Amino acid sequence: MDIALVQLSSPDSETQAQRIERAEALLREQRGADLIVLPELWSAGYFHFDQYPELSETVDGVTVAMCAALAKELGAYVHVGSIVERAAGAAGKDGNPSVLRNTSILVDPQGNVAHKYSKLHVFGYKSLEAELLTPGDSLAVAGTPFGQIAGTTCYDLRFPGLWSELSVRGAEIVVVPAAWPAARREHWRLLTSARAVEHQVFVLACNAAGVQEGVELGGTSRVVDPAGRLLAEAGDGEEVLRVGIDPSAVQAVRSEFPVIADRLADYSGLAR
Repeated sequence: MDIALVQLSSPDSETQAQRIERAEALLREQRGADLIVLPELWSAGYFHFDQYPELSETVDGVTVAMCAALAKELGAYVHVGSIVERAAGAAGKDGNPSVLRNTSILVDPQGNVAHKYSKLHVFGYKSLEAELLTPGDSLAVAGTPFGQIAGTTCYDLRFPGLWSELSVRGAEIVVVPAAWPAARREHWRLLTSARAVEHQVFVLACNAAGVQEGVELGGTSRVVDPAGRLLAEAGDGEEVLRVGIDPSAVQAVRSEFPVIADRLADYSGLAR
């Protein structure tokens, strides 16, 4: 399986339309990849908080539509990264029936949505995400010819319970779009490797690069295999990381070293 992680920047001087056009050109260059992945909130720019309402969109909006068209053209899966989704039909924190969510989407080679996940752990530390966005309320795993694919987003890396549940639900490949700052780059490296080892999954972690609103993004997108081996790592600037993986390695590693099979289903009843 050929993976392309598009480590994109979202500079303040660039409009959303300009960035989508630039991303489209980069994606088109990834012909031959089976799965192309973009970072978290790249089309809006994660740290462009004051523009979230203006740049929010539905699942059939401009960002996903571009990725769906490219998926069909290239015959590849495209992980959109995430968008500021304008989701109707659910009450937000202020009771508004139209809420904003940080939603990641996987598009299949026919241009259809194969997987959707809204970030469960919205981030509050030196960030307005937790104030502006409503957490998701579902956790799905999608079947593909390459195995069971799921997603988490950025801050979700710090919550191993979420990852345990993904492995229970059958996840074998976990895509992690992120806008992880350079100031905590070593945490990024540690956690992407730890989640792969703990849950014996491939971790495909695509981070943003560049500077947004004075915050330097960490780059260093990574592919870690289910035995915890780092297969590839990008630098800190905008680039595309291409790497091949063997999805059958998940079951091989789990059979050889049965951590998941040995894990207790519930620890809450243990004596204190």
